[in-house]
Amino acid sequence: MICLARTTRTRTPALAVGTLSAAALALAGCSGTDSASAGETGGAIVVTATDAACQVSATSAPAGTITFKVTNKGNKINEFYVYAEGDRIMGEVENVAPGLSRDFHVEITEPGTYETACKPGMVGDGIRAAFTVTGDAPAAKTDNQLLQQAVAEYHRYTTSQADAFLAETTKFVALVKAGKVEEAKALYPTARSYWERIEPVAESFGELDPKIDGREDVVEEGMAFTGYHRLEKDLWVDGLQADTVKIADQLLVDVTTLVSQVKGVELNPLQLANGSKALLDEIATGKITGEEERYSHTDLWDFEANFEGSKTALAALRPFLQEKDPALVTEIDRTGKVLGDLLETHRKGDGFVLYTELSQDDIKKLTDALDGFAEQVAKVAGVVAAG
Repeated sequence: MICLARTTRTRTPALAVGTLSAAALALAGCSGTDSASAGETGGAIVVTATDAACQVSATSAPAGTITFKVTNKGNKINEFYVYAEGDRIMGEVENVAPGLSRDFHVEITEPGTYETACKPGMVGDGIRAAFTVTGDAPAAKTDNQLLQQAVAEYHRYTTSQADAFLAETTKFVALVKAGKVEEAKALYPTARSYWERIEPVAESFGELDPKIDGREDVVEEGMAFTGYHRLEKDLWVDGLQADTVKIADQLLVDVTTLVSQVKGVELNPLQLANGSKALLDEIATGKITGEEERYSHTDLWDFEANFEGSKTALAALRPFLQEKDPALVTEIDRTGKVLGDLLETHRKGDGFVLYTELSQDDIKKLTDALDGFAEQVAKVAGVVAAG
């Protein structure tokens, strides 16, 4: 079989939502030649990713917590996903640089056929293969009281942020429709911050993510360019267009739908752990590069919101982590303070300087501090999985 990965940059959703029943999915890629299950091979499922292939050492695993070890032997940054029906994200690991390995843990409680996918260059649909989950596992819950409290606390947070996102989007859309360009531009980064704080949850709802938050590149994927970034381009570059009001109205419809779905999400502790790291990957792959807000250059607002969202997930898990690995908590606090203090040096008024005002030295310092924090946060999922 010839395996192809499309090469168009798209958004990459992160955090799985709830447990899903998965019907058979079409095979759309390739995996390793070994058809053994993880139960037969023991330990983590090994994924070897290159620029042209995605070799997965097992094509099935028992329901429950599944561990993948992803090694990038290519020359491009890679990502690895586990999809359920409808491209729902069950788990993912982003920003795997050439030569590096990353472990990640995903909770899948329902048997069925899923898909694995590597995304060389973090683009397109990825190199996919079928993956079977066998047997049954209990619902993705925990008897650990500290983890139960963490999940409840974080769910309250995502709900409150979703409500605020809808409220601010409603105001933003009204300003756009009224032709109040400068006021809409002023509200734009603030309204989006609520999305960015809960981005791993928000991105998980199929086509709603690219409709709300897709960059202009989605056109090359055969999708219409809509949502916040289309309005960003109208406000900062092209001027209000004949269809701007229609785009704004659809944005509000899509955000309203998204918020109702976010409120119904059932999370588990691993999703908090993975989500805290996924938010940092969002910074590394979009915000620190200036790609996300390419017209308004308000990337540092997004940077701060992703950072705050990551810290909130970690704060919910903190009592558990303090009990299980206090040294890790110390390192998370230390590296997080370094990153937070550095970000504050770029504050301007109630917001931040524009991305275009950053020097290459500024960007390098932010990148190094982000890497230091992310290295520690990447260890959290392993602690949670070990219970």
